[in-house]
Amino acid sequence: MEFITISQLRQITNETPSEAFFYAQIQDRSEKTTKSGSPYLELTLADATGNFTLKVWSNHSQFKELEELPPGASIRAEGSWSQNQYGIDGKNWRMRILTEAEIADFFSGDPATARKQQEDWDFIGSSCASLKDPRLLSLAHKFLEDFGDRFRRAAAARRNHHARRGGLVEHVAQMMRTASAICSAYPDLNEDLLLAGVLFHDCGKLWENNYPEAGFAQNVNLHGEMMGHIPLGIELINKLWRDLLDSDRSRSWETLAPPSDLVRTHLLHLVASHHGTKEFGSPALPSTPEAFALHYIDNLDAKYEMLTMAYETNNELAPGIIARQFPLPANPITPLPSFD
Repeated sequence: MEFITISQLRQITNETPSEAFFYAQIQDRSEKTTKSGSPYLELTLADATGNFTLKVWSNHSQFKELEELPPGASIRAEGSWSQNQYGIDGKNWRMRILTEAEIADFFSGDPATARKQQEDWDFIGSSCASLKDPRLLSLAHKFLEDFGDRFRRAAAARRNHHARRGGLVEHVAQMMRTASAICSAYPDLNEDLLLAGVLFHDCGKLWENNYPEAGFAQNVNLHGEMMGHIPLGIELINKLWRDLLDSDRSRSWETLAPPSDLVRTHLLHLVASHHGTKEFGSPALPSTPEAFALHYIDNLDAKYEMLTMAYETNNELAPGIIARQFPLPANPITPLPSFD
């Protein structure tokens, strides 16, 4: 029986039922009832590559055992897996708790994902090192120094895109690549400001969508739930800025142009407006070229990731038509290959 990741499980079961086993952490467990009143469980299983929800019916031989298993437990699941319109399902599957040696391997992460995220992390570091504005350079360095470990654990979302451990690093790195490309097409854009805006736009998710040091289940906490990532990001930028003003790094800032406080205000505006509309959670609307650029870069990368997920895992409803990936507005269509 083949050992696979959850991401690979999604891909192979999209085509045909497969015999396989995987390691996962129980991210959540909900107790529910059917229309006829029978109890069942919904287990959200997660690893470094993604997550999915598995229904455990009351007639399953392990129902009572899994009903008592605490969230956060790490398990090995094996069986015959398939995929339908409701997601991944299994037949004749069994689960057991991982051994200590297996847990150590599991928490080290999928090697391919780890390599990709390391490359993205290195790219973020080199992009920040290229900033010419000493205020934004110092702010970026302090952020990476103080919160780098937490940053590398964070997801970019709970479910819609890059919803995995380290997903925020992937999202930010790709947005930085896009931002640099757009600045070459629109040279009037302030590239330093835009790159700093990309770095900080979701920095509040270090608290809203984070993971423990050892685990693949996102933490839920009052700070993240009650504030949300945009206010938390604004608060973090202001704190880091104040800390820099009290350090030797800011000695020359008073003579720089544009004025330092104006630079800070423009950066805060990017974070405050990056969702684009107030109904989507932005307390301010985009009002500068960099704010509009950041909003569309963020939206593009999120939508592109959702399309990628749909092509990899969703069922084909008809030739070239893929089952809808929420929250995309329509069924994805297979893209046209490039002309050779």
